[in-house]
Amino acid sequence: MQQVDRQIALRLLQFGAIAVVLAAAPYKSFDLDRFFVPKELVLSITALVVTLLCLVRVKRLSFGRVDELLALWLLLGLVSALFAPNWWLAARAVALSLGGAACFWCARTLARAGHSRALVAALALAGVVGAVTALLQAYGVRTEFVSLNRAPGGTFGNRNFMAHLCVITLPALLFAAILAPTRASFGRWCGGLALVAAALILSRSRAAWLALLVGLVVFAVAGFIALRRNDGSIKPGRLLALALAAVVGAGASLVIPNTLDWRSDSPYLETAQSIVNYKGGSGRGRLVQYGNSLRMTLRHPLLGVGPGNWPVVYPKFASPDDPSLGTDGMTSNPWPSSDWVTFLSERGPVALVVLGLALLALVMDALRWLRSSATTEDKLSAAVLLATTVILVTVGAFDAVLLLPVAALVGWALLGALSSPARERRAIELTTPRRIMVFALIGAVGALMVTRSAGQLMAMSLYATNSRTATLERASALDPGSYRIHVRLAQLYIGRGDCRRGRPHAQAARKLFPSSPPAKRLAAACS
Repeated sequence: MQQVDRQIALRLLQFGAIAVVLAAAPYKSFDLDRFFVPKELVLSITALVVTLLCLVRVKRLSFGRVDELLALWLLLGLVSALFAPNWWLAARAVALSLGGAACFWCARTLARAGHSRALVAALALAGVVGAVTALLQAYGVRTEFVSLNRAPGGTFGNRNFMAHLCVITLPALLFAAILAPTRASFGRWCGGLALVAAALILSRSRAAWLALLVGLVVFAVAGFIALRRNDGSIKPGRLLALALAAVVGAGASLVIPNTLDWRSDSPYLETAQSIVNYKGGSGRGRLVQYGNSLRMTLRHPLLGVGPGNWPVVYPKFASPDDPSLGTDGMTSNPWPSSDWVTFLSERGPVALVVLGLALLALVMDALRWLRSSATTEDKLSAAVLLATTVILVTVGAFDAVLLLPVAALVGWALLGALSSPARERRAIELTTPRRIMVFALIGAVGALMVTRSAGQLMAMSLYATNSRTATLERASALDPGSYRIHVRLAQLYIGRGDCRRGRPHAQAARKLFPSSPPAKRLAAACS
């Protein structure tokens, strides 16, 4: 029966990896949230159900070095959230971290049950599906479920986020192709690689391009070590065909006319030349943002400002020339342009070091496995893990990656599916009382995560489809942490001279974002 549970968990995690890529909503007034919230809902449901299935018949939980560090990082995030000024944003960020960690542990459990190859293939397919949605948009397909402002983002709403997933899953795609059991399946993976290469070129994402270069170097070196003593299970000749497929896909994207409206005459060459440019444009903006975020961290050195609370506190530390602030006096994005700057400023230096040690422990385990007497396939898996980890670290240094639901599911699941066996440091026997307690805790936390995301999605639907105050009040009740809905209700009531009803919403908006000029004006109007 345990094997049946694992099979169902595998299928659900595979399905979740594809669903989280495709999930999107048509509510344009919510900009990026119409992409994030549905994906967060998929992540929460997938993490909850798969976790329960993986634990249903387990009698003993074993913990290694990575598990302890990852659990400590989650605990530090929870403690930081308790002191955050905006608890709604903190809960949302913590839910993302918990969902990603759950996917890591579930993927590793399934991999050690013999499902590694099938799971890695599904996660690689998620990258191909993401690339296809971007290519469809680039070549003229129009739908309410994509954003025209950040094309070709496909169902991600932003071309950078799409490119992040493509480059993160690229080593897994190579792994699945090299191990393909038939020529037909190998041919399909070559086609998938060509699509991913084309989408990466069209994305013009400098962070993804830089991570691709670094990741390919690591994969080439580690792959050479893995294949140096091939036991016959791997066909190295396939690498040439894969390289050719990537070149064909990239070349086709450059010559086939598309609908993208770039302002430059040589947009792709211009992007390539400015990959490491920090003197102007977004590169300089990042340096300004990182410097101000560091000042914010120095004021909150222990636990940071709280998960998800960077946009709440950052305006107090922004400099006059800071491009991170919009015309409304609030941050243009809900996070800095870096995972690591975000974790540093929101959860504190200790939490960032703990997460870094967890990733380093994964790397050390992979290196140990690469030098061992394991099978060639296991060594190749270690090489893919090294490349994937380096890509995640690199692309996360310049953009939000693990902060977002798609990478939280697919990225963490890849690390779990590829991780090599580690030394057990401690174990917990799951007696019946402990099992009941664990299931109750996971069920309660998971239900809260799912309810929060579902409530947000329903509130967005009400807000976008009806402007009556009664409807907006229902939306606010479903999502009490929505700054946008509180501001809109306050504007409607105060515009009618009804301060009795408008004041609570104005105060709620100001409590969520104390530095917000619109919230301050609304609160002052009814003071």
